[in-house]
Amino acid sequence: MVKGLRRPAARRAVLPGTDPDEARAGASRIGNAALATGLLALTSAVVVLDALTGDDLRLIPLLVVLPALASVFCAVRQTVGVALWVTLVVVGSSIAAGGAFWDVVFLIGFTALASGLGVLACSARIRHATEVARLRSAAVALQRQILRPLPVVTRELRVQGLYEPIEEDRFVGGDIYEVVQSPHGSRVIIGDVQGKGLPAIGAGFAALGAFREAAVREPELTAVADALEDAVVRHNAFSAETGETERFVTALLLGFGAGDQVGAVNCGHLPPRLLHDGTESTVPLRRTSVPLGLAALSDEARAAEQFTLPPGASLVVFTDGVTEARDPAGGFYPLDERLARWAHHQPRELLQALRTDLEEFSGGVRRDDIAVLVITRRPDSGGHLSRVPGSIRNRYA
Repeated sequence: MVKGLRRPAARRAVLPGTDPDEARAGASRIGNAALATGLLALTSAVVVLDALTGDDLRLIPLLVVLPALASVFCAVRQTVGVALWVTLVVVGSSIAAGGAFWDVVFLIGFTALASGLGVLACSARIRHATEVARLRSAAVALQRQILRPLPVVTRELRVQGLYEPIEEDRFVGGDIYEVVQSPHGSRVIIGDVQGKGLPAIGAGFAALGAFREAAVREPELTAVADALEDAVVRHNAFSAETGETERFVTALLLGFGAGDQVGAVNCGHLPPRLLHDGTESTVPLRRTSVPLGLAALSDEARAAEQFTLPPGASLVVFTDGVTEARDPAGGFYPLDERLARWAHHQPRELLQALRTDLEEFSGGVRRDDIAVLVITRRPDSGGHLSRVPGSIRNRYA
């Protein structure tokens, strides 16, 4: 790890080697006491109704649906207990009520079959949930290799963020970000890969790998952008050979030194927002170039420009999943209006407010990945790194 940059320590599991998600997959959603109370109440109600209706309409066989219901919410042991209880009640009531021999045999067999299927369904559900939990655990490990857990602290910066892929079963989407401590200061990238799915992840990983290397090696931010351009072009060439679609990457590269000046190379990305003294403003980047992977279409070389990040100010960078979020009527999310309202918030509070407001504004329907970084300068530049609570990382990573 580059000197000066530290990743917050991850939480240890309660039991070493045990994935808590796997343990939760096999756990019951209903306590034993609540299950027993509900089971006795339902059984009593059915028995009373059966006694009131007489022999004309037998309601006791309806109890066979209980193992199926239990299989959805209960553990295997609980489902077995429900199945045994239902079988005993149905068999006992059938024998007590009498009737034709084969009718009783059929009812007992049907009850045993339904109860057994309920237990098998419960077992299959838990097995599937456990497999999904294992896949999600593998996805978390993949994410930690592709995207750095947030927040990140460098000699100059404290970076907190919000990252949510559009697909809930994936931990990595087409949006990318990275923070690197280099001999030339702290460098940050946020980007958005054209398209979605695994091919987009591949293009994003190519850009991230190049950034992690070039950000440390290259003294000029434009040279870092050129290295990323070459990486995306090489990735597209390989994609074309394998029949995949070529992709471009919009990206914003930022460089932070010891002063209050920030270097920026904008490759077709959205400009950052500056929060300072309770006000919100758009950082005017006037030398925006084409996205990564499309430099051959432009005659102009990429150029760097500078702007000021005053002490105590926050810089907000984001992808278009935020600005292009829509409400049920089709209106776009008013980011600038919201940031002006939250300009006095601390980064953590701002991210919480943004996350909640986006969810309410869009009605829970997301159309694109979301990535937001809130960048602040550390007051103790060059000093010891302060400890970052793991709870913040877990909430916003």
